[in-house]
Amino acid sequence: MSDGRGNDVSLGDGPLTRWLGIIQARSGGLAASEAKVVNLLLSDPLFVGTSTTSQVAARAGVSAPSVVRAARAIGFNGFTELKLEIARARGTTEFFAPSEALAENASTATVLETSVRTGIDAMTALSGALDLTALDEAVTALRRAGQVIVVGAGTSAAVAADAVFRLRALGVKVSAIPDHESAMIAMRLLGVEDVVIAVSSTGRTSSTVSVADAACSAGATLIAITNQYDTPLAVLADIALVVGGAPLPAQMAAAGSRLAHLVVIDALAAALAVRDPDRSRRAAHASIDLPDIY
Repeated sequence: MSDGRGNDVSLGDGPLTRWLGIIQARSGGLAASEAKVVNLLLSDPLFVGTSTTSQVAARAGVSAPSVVRAARAIGFNGFTELKLEIARARGTTEFFAPSEALAENASTATVLETSVRTGIDAMTALSGALDLTALDEAVTALRRAGQVIVVGAGTSAAVAADAVFRLRALGVKVSAIPDHESAMIAMRLLGVEDVVIAVSSTGRTSSTVSVADAACSAGATLIAITNQYDTPLAVLADIALVVGGAPLPAQMAAAGSRLAHLVVIDALAAALAVRDPDRSRRAAHASIDLPDIY
């Protein structure tokens, strides 16, 4: 293509051309935003197949959730599956294939290599998937918050604890409430000036979603840190910080999500400190007597 943002489909790309014919057949009756994504897919499938959700959204002139909805509208479970199908049509599935599950006799070296790859893949996905506008909105909400409550269950509880530490050091009135019933009571006492950060990789953890729903009902701003759009938590959220990522086997799924979510917390804290220098000075003063734990 003349704009240099992708590659033309050559006449010799028989399997890919046939696959695009199938996509064309599925593309009737789409919403306007979804149609923009599918038109981009049909005109430049190799760009879509090698780009992040955010990159496709930017070029198509739509939101990142619209890219996911478009993929589902033409028959795929999500954007990741769409990319895999593009790869299969091109004969390059190895590049896009998710990590395989570790065998029972896997060597220590293989375990380490898989763990490292999981981290790298999670960071790569995050760098393209995270909506920068949403991140800006989250920072603005935190700057204005009367109080912040962070919730998360299972491995997400560790991310929630890290968020409390990082934000408290910056002078944010923040807490975590691990007990579900206590959290529900706290949510009902919130107001429009308050913020709740809910962390869930699946976006479907029942305890987290119920607490988030109570926060919304009270009028608080809900920030979700999660893996996908169109999940119960992401739909509830006023601001969704979605990290994306390829499907992972059960052994690595929690690890990949946790790493990506921790980086989101790092980004929130760093942006908060940069935009409000007083917070940086307050953080330095608050940590003056702490041991060297950074």
